[in-house]
Amino acid sequence: MLDVLQGPDRGKKFTLPADEPQLIGRSSEALPLTDTTVSRRHAELTPDDGRWFLRDLDSANGTFVNGERVSGDPIELTPGDQVRCGSTLMVFGVTPDDGKAGLVQVVDAGDMDVTVEHRVNANEDSMILAVPDPVRAASDHLRVIYELTSLTARSIERQQLLDGVMDLIFAEFRPDHGFILLKADVADPRSSLDPIVVRYKDRPARKDAGKIPVSRTIIQHTMSRGEGILSTNAMSDTRFQAGDSVQAYGIRSAICVPVSVGPHVAGVICIDSSLANFTFTESQLHLLNAIGQHTGLALTSAELFSSRMQTERLAAIGQTVAWLSHSIKNILQGLRGGADAVELALKKGDLKLANEGWPILTRNLDRIYGLTLNMLAYSKRRELEIEMTPVSRLVGEAAQLVQDQCDRKRVGLVLDLAEDVPPIPMDPDAVHQALVNLLVNALEAVPARTGVITVRSRYLPERHQAQITVSDNGPGIPEDRREQVFEAFWSTKGRRGTGLGLAVTRKIVQEHGGEVTLESTVGQGAAFIISLPSDRAKLGSADTELPRPQPTAEFDDDF
Repeated sequence: MLDVLQGPDRGKKFTLPADEPQLIGRSSEALPLTDTTVSRRHAELTPDDGRWFLRDLDSANGTFVNGERVSGDPIELTPGDQVRCGSTLMVFGVTPDDGKAGLVQVVDAGDMDVTVEHRVNANEDSMILAVPDPVRAASDHLRVIYELTSLTARSIERQQLLDGVMDLIFAEFRPDHGFILLKADVADPRSSLDPIVVRYKDRPARKDAGKIPVSRTIIQHTMSRGEGILSTNAMSDTRFQAGDSVQAYGIRSAICVPVSVGPHVAGVICIDSSLANFTFTESQLHLLNAIGQHTGLALTSAELFSSRMQTERLAAIGQTVAWLSHSIKNILQGLRGGADAVELALKKGDLKLANEGWPILTRNLDRIYGLTLNMLAYSKRRELEIEMTPVSRLVGEAAQLVQDQCDRKRVGLVLDLAEDVPPIPMDPDAVHQALVNLLVNALEAVPARTGVITVRSRYLPERHQAQITVSDNGPGIPEDRREQVFEAFWSTKGRRGTGLGLAVTRKIVQEHGGEVTLESTVGQGAAFIISLPSDRAKLGSADTELPRPQPTAEFDDDF
C-alpha cells in the first residue's frame, strides 16, 4: 500500500495488487496523482514474489526513496520506506488485509499463564491522580491526553486515527510490541476481533518470530468486564519451555485496556515489554486506560460524523438531481420547440420558417453543452494541463465564441485588451471555460438592444498577476447576495439559470491559485475580476508542510 503523507493528494491510500506492475504518475489509472510536479509516467512499481521494486521512468523531477534519488536499476522497497515523486511524499507499507490477521496469536490459558497485578475500570474518574506522585503524574498525563485530544479532533478516517493513537502510545510507553484489535460488528457479541494496527519496536529477526502472543484470558476479561489489566510473570511461569513463542519474545510485562464505542466494548489496546527488571506501572495502566476511553469516544464521533455525512450527501444528491432536472427540462422544451418549428418548415418547404426555428435549436444545444461541461468541472477535480498561454489571445477567443449570441440579442461586446500582458502558466481550456461562463452570465444580465459587455485584460507586475475583468451594465447585484452568486445551484435568473456557471468559474480560478472578486452597484451593473498568478510556483494547492515521521509497522513475509 502507498499512503500519501504530503502533496495535493494527502490522505489518499493506494492498494497494490499482488501480481500487477503499477504506474505512478498523473496519467496512471491505478495510482493517479494530481500533483503538477509529478510526470505523467513518473515511476513504476513491479512485484516479484511478494517483494516490490521501484524504478524511475526518466521523470522530470526525479524519484527518491528515503531521501536518495533512484537511478539505474530498480531498488527493493521495505515497509516504512518513504517515496517522493515531485512534491508528493508517500510511505510504502503493507495493506490492512495483507497478513495482519496472523500477526497476533491469542493463546489459551493452558499455554500461557499470567498474573493480574492491577485492574482499573474503564469509567474511573481517578485515572490522573491515583498515582504515587500526583503532581508530576498529573502533568504528564494531561500532556498525553491533550496530544490525544488534538489527534482525535483532526482525524476522521478510522485507520488514520488508530495509527496516530499507536504512534502516541509508542512515544509515551516505549513498548516492544503493540496492537489494536477491534470487532467487525460492535453490537454482535459473537463477532471476531481483528487486528487493525500492529506495531513492533524492532523488526523480528526470525521468520517464525512474527506473531505477538497474548493471553486469551486477558482479552476475554477486558472485553467482558470493560476493565484495563496490568499483568506480569509470563517469563517466570514453569510451564514454558525453551523455544516457546512467549519465551522467545521474553515478555515480562503487558497492559490490555478496553476500547468502547457507545455502550459496547468494541476492542482492546495491548502493549508489552520484554526488558529485564522492568514492568509497566499502575500509573501507566491508568494512562493507557484513559487513552482507550478517548479512542472509543473518537471512534464513536467518527461513526456519527460518517452517518451524518452520508445523510447530508444523500440530501445534496437529491437537491442536485432536482435542480438539474429542472434545468434540463427547460432546455429540452426549447429543443422541442425549435425542432417542431423546423419540422413544420420542412413539411411546408418554407426555408424562412426553418431559419427562424434553427437558432432555437442551436441556442439550446449550446445551453445543454455548457451545462454538461460545468457539471463535469464542478463534480470532479480537474487535472490541470499547464502551458504558457497568451492572456489577451485567450480572452479574444472566448469573446468570439459568444459574439453570435450578443448579435442576436443586439448587445455590444467591447474588448479592451492590453498588449503588454505576458504569457502566463495556465490550463487554457479550463480558463477559457471560466471566461465563457462569465460572458454568458453578463449576456443574460444585460437588457436587449441597450446592453453592453466590456472585457479588459491587464498585467500587474508589482503583484505578479494577470487580471481579466468582465463587466456589464445590467441591474447589478445587491451587497447581501454577492457571495451567494458563487454558490452552486443558486441563481437569480429563474428558469434561465443553472446555478453552476459562477461556481465553476471560481473553482477553476482557485485551482490555478488565483481568485475571483465581484464589484457591483445596484442599477449600474457588475464587474467580475479574475486574478491569475504569473508565478508557476504558486499554481495549485500543494501542501508545503512536511509532516513529522510516522512509525510504521513492519511484517515478515510469511504472515
